[in-house]
Amino acid sequence: VQLVESGGGLVQPGGSLRLSCAGSGFTFSSYPMSWYRQAPGKERELVASISSIGGIRNYADSVKGRFTISRDNAKNTVYLQMNSLKPEDTAVYYCKVLIRYNYWGQGTQVTVSS
Repeated sequence: VQLVESGGGLVQPGGSLRLSCAGSGFTFSSYPMSWYRQAPGKERELVASISSIGGIRNYADSVKGRFTISRDNAKNTVYLQMNSLKPEDTAVYYCKVLIRYNYWGQGTQVTVSS
């Protein structure tokens, strides 16, 4: 199982970024996927999750209305569209899949700063 995130970077408050997570080594379309984030000095927290075929999506209260999770099972990729970014969204963002165990990507840094 391998998960590879991309799309992070430095953005000004109010800006947007789209993160991608490409999965391999498992049947991507069979599993729910999640995005987590971890800010310096804080615990890793769930940001958003999506069911295997995308019909059910859940979000942390802190990102509702600003972030959108989606997936393309033909491309084995899950996305996180982040709009109206705030400095408090600064963190390393990880995607995760649970297949008996939790598998994590290496993370991608998102920094929101002027």
